Amino acid sequence: MSETRSTKEEKKPPLNGRRAVPSNNSNDEENEVPEMEPFGLIPRGFNPKDYLHVVDIHMFQEPHEINKQEHHTDKYYSPKLIVRRGQPFQIQVDFNRPYKPETDQFWLEYLIGRYPQQNKGTYIPILVGDVLKPGEWGAKITQKENNSIRLSIMSSATCIVGKFRLYVAVWTPFGILRTPRNPAADTYILFNPWCQQDAVYLDDEKEREEYVLNDVGIVFHGNINDIKLRSWSYGQFEENILDACLFLMDKAELELSGRGNPIKICRVASAVINSRDDNGVIAGSWDNTYTYGVAPSAWTGSVDILLEYYSSKQPVRYGQCWVFAGVFNTFLRCLGIPARLVTNYSSAHDNNANLQLDFFLDDEGKVDTKLTKDSVWNYHCWNEAWMTRPDLPVGFGGWQVVDGTPQETSDGMYRCGPASVQAIKHGHVCFQFDAPFVYAEVNSDIVYSRMEKNGTQVIEKIDPTHIGQLIVTKEVGGDGMMDITEEYKFQEGSAEERLALETAVMYGVKKHTTQDTTYEPQTDVDMDFQVQKAVLGSDFKVTVTFRNKSHNHYTATTYLSGNIVFYTGVTKNEFKKHSFSAKLEPSSSRTFDVVIKSSEYLSDLLDQASFHFFVTARINETGKILAAQKATVLEIPTLTIKTQGEMVAGKEMSVTVEFTNPLKQTLENVTLRLEGPGVLRTMKKEFRQIPANSTLIWEVKCIPKRPGLRKLIASLNCDALRHVYGELNVQIQKP
Repeated sequence: MSETRSTKEEKKPPLNGRRAVPSNNSNDEENEVPEMEPFGLIPRGFNPKDYLHVVDIHMFQEPHEINKQEHHTDKYYSPKLIVRRGQPFQIQVDFNRPYKPETDQFWLEYLIGRYPQQNKGTYIPILVGDVLKPGEWGAKITQKENNSIRLSIMSSATCIVGKFRLYVAVWTPFGILRTPRNPAADTYILFNPWCQQDAVYLDDEKEREEYVLNDVGIVFHGNINDIKLRSWSYGQFEENILDACLFLMDKAELELSGRGNPIKICRVASAVINSRDDNGVIAGSWDNTYTYGVAPSAWTGSVDILLEYYSSKQPVRYGQCWVFAGVFNTFLRCLGIPARLVTNYSSAHDNNANLQLDFFLDDEGKVDTKLTKDSVWNYHCWNEAWMTRPDLPVGFGGWQVVDGTPQETSDGMYRCGPASVQAIKHGHVCFQFDAPFVYAEVNSDIVYSRMEKNGTQVIEKIDPTHIGQLIVTKEVGGDGMMDITEEYKFQEGSAEERLALETAVMYGVKKHTTQDTTYEPQTDVDMDFQVQKAVLGSDFKVTVTFRNKSHNHYTATTYLSGNIVFYTGVTKNEFKKHSFSAKLEPSSSRTFDVVIKSSEYLSDLLDQASFHFFVTARINETGKILAAQKATVLEIPTLTIKTQGEMVAGKEMSVTVEFTNPLKQTLENVTLRLEGPGVLRTMKKEFRQIPANSTLIWEVKCIPKRPGLRKLIASLNCDALRHVYGELNVQIQKP
């Protein structure tokens, strides 16, 4: 064999005393497979042409043909065969003469990676048999005609997910003849939520259409008092996205033999989605400066990010939680793992995982920013992926939390999950992976405390209901919101909730104790406040209400602090300080209005137009302190998208985007983006200036590829104004 070997010496990997074969963790690399494998000396008169040999292989890989139709892969924009595991698919082999089963012997070989081995599932020889066993590799002849045979091939329901190379081998008395390397016969095998034996099997067709096949989704953002939503284009079927997703597993160096396991894939993907510690896909930035990159709010979908990473191999700048979650969702759906994007409102980022967010107050009742390390995110987005958990006790399969946003390290890397939602609800946080962290995100208490002069810590208030007030995802089959809080926690204050908490504490979640602190809650006066809904650029008011339930006269020294915050709850600066004294009559209520002027906040506004208000009041007669905090978000203007003329697949159509500048200032260096999976690839346009109150109109021509209901998504971005979105549903007709 060595004589026929190509002359270039193959680079041999360095020897390793621990393993006979080097690690096989790239789907991209290949080995050379000999076309003639002799059994010994070949006699002189031997001519391979005298034996059965393969003339052609037909893969039936077109979107309208049987394979992609039956396997729900007809939307992938790829010329190659894409099938789902554990389900039969068809190919046709043409020989040089009719096939005679009595004397001819042939078999199929599927190979993946550079060091294929049968026991690792990376080399799969398939003999032709009479029956196909469900969920096991096999092939049978379904039809013979002239020189051709039709084969039905079954893949294993647990096989590796990735791109396989196909060879047909024929036995002769002197050796094995193989088809040459043929990239057109490459076969992608994906997870199969339609197959009962697959670990990602989902039994509801409507849910499969949403969580696997829908290529657009909704991100819920804003805050608990003002929920906002925007569309996100997942684009998992777009050109080269499947290859980009397989490349992520190569980048993470996930051993090929582990790529049939959704638990392993989710775990490594949650690390490779962010750029921390492994040069992964997206670099996060939360500081409102996005030099040399795209502001997180400008992205309208995952496709541009994945394709840029696939070509440059360098982290794409910049992302925040919904960008990590959007790209992660594309990755999961593309490989066939059912997935959804979830938003947790008032999400705790608890630095020491003690189920307690500590807010330290100074003598005046103001929050001490030097001591306070924990933060409440207005919202935080993560993903849920659907799978069985054979590594956990029965009952913990189903939705699993996976999070690609880098918050804390897990086993030494920035990653999170998969953590069973069911285990989090019941407090069984001992089960891998990262359940205590997610449990804290949805269940922490907020504790306000201050230091007395003598060093004792006085707890002024414990708020057990502020965190994880609402957990939502997009509804199945529509654009509405589905409340899934009950999947994560029992009713606040119920006996089951207490039990779940005790279970979590038993399994090692640290819970604060109040032994070394004094806590006497204020009971005879209540204080709360409301923030008026306001449009960006206008004045609004904050209304503080006191209710004196006692028979005493009180005076309350009240302090209002207005802060501009990142959506992560971290303060940028205080823009409003206001103190007043409130006289409280016995058994009565009083309200006080504080006006916030646009001139006070506009110069410092951040990305998401988020404010955070703290109101603290000291009852002078008793020395007790009342504290309350709320986040609020301004109404941001939207873009309008319109279409003109008829909308038919394959015909040119026209789309216009309009925007009116609502601010009292000129917007500079404005970027517009427009995309729609199946209708148009992302278009970008820069505008130098948009004067105050003037309207911009941008017209784009495009040729939609696919008929059906599609979505157009646009974003506008500049330093003074971010998170401006618009969207439009369009019905593309068949030609």
